Amino acid sequence: MTGRWVVIAAARRARPNDLASGADASTVAGGSCPFCPGHEAETPPEVYAERDPAAPADSPGWSARVVPNMYPALGPAGAAAPPGGGLYERRDGVGAHEVIIESSEHGAELSQLPLEAVERMLRAGRERSRDLGRDPGFRYVQFFKNHGAAAGASLEHGHAQLVALPLVPTAIEEEMSGAARYGERTGRCVYCDMLAGERPEGRRLIRRDDEMAVLAPWAPRVPYETWIVPARHESAFDKTDDASLRALARALKETLARLRRLLDAPDYNFLVHTAPCRSPRLPHYHWHVEIVPRLQPIAGFEWGTGFTINTMPPEEAAANLLHVEI
Repeated sequence: MTGRWVVIAAARRARPNDLASGADASTVAGGSCPFCPGHEAETPPEVYAERDPAAPADSPGWSARVVPNMYPALGPAGAAAPPGGGLYERRDGVGAHEVIIESSEHGAELSQLPLEAVERMLRAGRERSRDLGRDPGFRYVQFFKNHGAAAGASLEHGHAQLVALPLVPTAIEEEMSGAARYGERTGRCVYCDMLAGERPEGRRLIRRDDEMAVLAPWAPRVPYETWIVPARHESAFDKTDDASLRALARALKETLARLRRLLDAPDYNFLVHTAPCRSPRLPHYHWHVEIVPRLQPIAGFEWGTGFTINTMPPEEAAANLLHVEI
């Protein structure tokens, strides 16, 4: 009826959850955190790392590390089955699920890390997105971060994630279809026009340089939803060059610091929206980052209608974020 897909991943019930359990962070860091240096044997073998060249793989001496998720939403076994017939559709849950361990420092929030550490995390996401995107069985790689229990994080040690999917998510298809309709009507990219429109008025613009713009979107779903959009047109995140990645790191770190200071360290999700794997450069679509603070629950109206109620106008949110001292 809706075209919405759901991943059924019963094995994830077994994953550790030190945030939800209220475990003392110092106890976890001192004894049982699988993401801390010295605990490399407690994770699957790394698939990417930035480390001391003299240090062997899966040993201390790393500054960022990527490992397969021990409790994956999607796994590599088997081959993706074609869509079934009849009333219901079903596919094998084939994909990849990886964890980017942002830093060797336990408990550090992304906005508090050095700029170089934020850049390393983003570079790991780009490189793994490129590698996973070469697999013909994968059509989309979702790069995201859950910070805090309300946002879905299960461990306190800072980490982001990538999930490679055998299909393009419905939300991305809808977003790309809307952008394509705008492109057919105008011959332009809606995201480029959005940035051009924000420049003279500036009421929703929080930050802008030659590489990245930070803004409160026109119709935010939640209070203080914030987007980071490249100033130059590019449809795929994995095509981002090093200069743009460095600019993204600056914009992301500063934006998260503003949200942290203004909203008293909220839980949040950040989501990279990008073109599907192996797509040609799309003139109508523009990759971007969406940061979604978790300040209010999803209630009955939202579940029943698909609408959201937001009590914070984007112009007011932008002004508050712009003027906060960091």
